Amino acid sequence: MDTAACPLPARDRLRPLRYLWRVPLLLLHIVLAIALAAFVMSWNRHSVMRDGREPFAHKLIRWWSTALMGIFGLRAVRVGEPLADPVLFVANHTSWIDIVLLHSQRAACFVAKAEIAHWPLVGWLAASGGTIFHRRGNNHSLASVMQTMVERLRAGRSVAVFPEGGTGHGGVLKVFHARIFQAALDAEVAVQPVALRFARDGRRLVDAGFREHENFMQNFLRLLGGPPMDAEVHFLQPVPASPEARRRMAELSRERIAAALEDRAA
Repeated sequence: MDTAACPLPARDRLRPLRYLWRVPLLLLHIVLAIALAAFVMSWNRHSVMRDGREPFAHKLIRWWSTALMGIFGLRAVRVGEPLADPVLFVANHTSWIDIVLLHSQRAACFVAKAEIAHWPLVGWLAASGGTIFHRRGNNHSLASVMQTMVERLRAGRSVAVFPEGGTGHGGVLKVFHARIFQAALDAEVAVQPVALRFARDGRRLVDAGFREHENFMQNFLRLLGGPPMDAEVHFLQPVPASPEARRRMAELSRERIAAALEDRAA
C-alpha cells in the first residue's frame, strides 16, 4: 500500500488567512447548533425512519454536520449507500471529526467515552443527538451500553460504533472488539462496515486524524487552519450475521474497511 502522510510545507503561508475567515464562521455555526439541538430535543428527538424516508430532524443533523466540515475545509464524498434504519454501523476511528463525517451522511446514535458528557457545550450537543456514553474499563457500564444499543436498534434508530475501542494514528487499523457486535444479533439488525478515509488528490492522508501525542485541541486547531481535503465515507457490503462467531463478524468488518482505506493506485 502506497500511503502518504503528505506533510504540509514547513511554512504554510495561507494558514493565518484560513483562521481569519473560518473562526467567525465556526462561532456562528456553534450558535446555530445550540438552536438546532434545542429544536431536536424538544420536538423531534425520537423520530425514526419510516419506509426508508428520513425524518426532518435527521436531515437537520446531516446538514449541520456537512456545513461544519465545510468550515474546516473538508469535502464530504460518499461511496456506496447506507442501509435503511435500523442498522449497526461499525467504522474505523482516527479523530473526533469521524463522528461529524458519518453524521453528514446518516444520523445515528454514537457510542462515546463518558468523559465527553462533561465537556462544556460539546457534551450537551452530543447528548441531544442521542449519544450513548460509556465508561471505558467498566464492565457494568458496558452491559448498560449494550442494553441501550439494543433498545435503540429495536426502536428503529441506527447506532454507530468504533470497534477499535479508541483512536488510532499513523494509518494503523487496530483490532476490532467482537463483543459490540452482539447488540446487532440481539436486535436482529444488519451490520454495515463504514470506512472513513481522508485524501487529497486521491491519495490517503494518514495524519488527518490524531497524531501521536496530539490532544483534542491541537488536532482541532490543526484541522481548522489546514488546507482543503476530501473526507470519504465508504458504505461497504454488510457483514453476514453469525451468532456462533462474533469474532468472525469483527474480523470481516475490519478486512473490508482495511481494503477500502488503501490507495486506489496501490
